[in-house]
Amino acid sequence: MPVTPSAAAPLIVIDLQTGMFDGHFDPPIHDADAIAERARTLIDWARRSGRKVAFVRHDGPEGDPLAPGASGWPVWPPLGQAADEPTFGKSAGNAFSNPGLAEWLAGQGAKDVVLIGAQTDFCVAATIKGAFAEGLGVTVVCDAHSTLDSDKEKAPEIIARHNTAFETQGARMATTAELTGGNS
Repeated sequence: MPVTPSAAAPLIVIDLQTGMFDGHFDPPIHDADAIAERARTLIDWARRSGRKVAFVRHDGPEGDPLAPGASGWPVWPPLGQAADEPTFGKSAGNAFSNPGLAEWLAGQGAKDVVLIGAQTDFCVAATIKGAFAEGLGVTVVCDAHSTLDSDKEKAPEIIARHNTAFETQGARMATTAELTGGNS
């Protein structure tokens, strides 16, 4: 099965916010530097291929590192979000809990999406289900989403288990290198 999403499939960057990288969570998300590098590679690929890019930002409760206005809240600056790339806030796991995201996708004529981000076992998983509920096809970049260790499981195990589950649910799985033609 081809891993290439449709030419109109936007890249959706889920919750890659400052707090996931800069020490607000100790440690940061698993493989944070590599995730940021792959995300940047994918953002560049999306732009070069004429795809739209949108960012999703989690709006945590007051006192949370991801609360609006907190230092961990902004999209991670090294990702290089362009001024014309929208940010959709959310306070639930599923990015589609913000109806603006589905409206924006419809305005792009998108029938499918490419998803990357954090956290694998929470917001990424919920957004995949949300995309399917919206009738969208989903490509998950299996090496460009991450999470934190849990009390019972290390992040690499969580990521691997969820990649299997995402594929079982019907998501197309691709690596950064497969999509971009690079060696990432």
